[in-house]
Amino acid sequence: MTQSDVTLDLELLTAIEQLCREAGQAILAVARGGELGTRAKADDSPVTAADMAAHHVLVEGLARLTPQIPVLSEESDKADIAARRDWQTFWLVDPLDGTREFVTGSGEYTVNVALIHGSRSVLGVVDAPVLETTWSGLAGVGAFREDATGRVAITVSPEPEVLRVVASKSHLDARTAALIERLAPVENVSCGSSLKFCRIAEGNADLYPRYAPTSEWDTAAAQAVLEAAGGQVFDAESLPVQPRRLDYNARDTLVNPFFIACGQADGRWRQALDV
Repeated sequence: MTQSDVTLDLELLTAIEQLCREAGQAILAVARGGELGTRAKADDSPVTAADMAAHHVLVEGLARLTPQIPVLSEESDKADIAARRDWQTFWLVDPLDGTREFVTGSGEYTVNVALIHGSRSVLGVVDAPVLETTWSGLAGVGAFREDATGRVAITVSPEPEVLRVVASKSHLDARTAALIERLAPVENVSCGSSLKFCRIAEGNADLYPRYAPTSEWDTAAAQAVLEAAGGQVFDAESLPVQPRRLDYNARDTLVNPFFIACGQADGRWRQALDV
């Protein structure tokens, strides 16, 4: 990271946290108004007026804070999506991660902003507007959670006797179910969107296997939080022999490979993969 790119420090992290909260307030304003303006995108995923409101807050705010750094949002046009392969450093944004949860009235959606440098997410902020909680992480500095009670540093927990496994409410696939069975008994921790990573980062869960499609903007911010808290996110196909970090901007597609997020890289879940 060079000086011409951006200075990575707590001042920048705090500014991004505030920007994510502003985007969250824009989402809540749409929810209160009752006119969600839901429509289907080309891939049949939903987009709402709230997605676009948060998108504009984030893109305009990031341009003010770091005009030298390009921004790629889930709601960016195809030209930016293609151009990002030539970017060494850029902001990767999901204005509303969990649009389906938002549409159904669940509060388990988030605003995600990550700074990608090379193939790594080095700074991440995840804000949950309804929960009034923000998680953030900065490589080499640490991870934090801020809510109504204040701001605290967070770290992953040691591996407990009964693993707490986070599984998607809507994407429990056969491979995840089989892994959970091999690890039994386990405690199932159910939550939506990027909150899965954050629960591990704050020590309230241990493992999140994902054998279903995600995109880079779904995971980048939360991965930065988890890694700053001492956890890791592995490309699932590299396990268990040669574990490789889930990386970014390294493929033509923005679709992630399957992955496993964990608090302890050498936990007994690794042995379960050998079975």
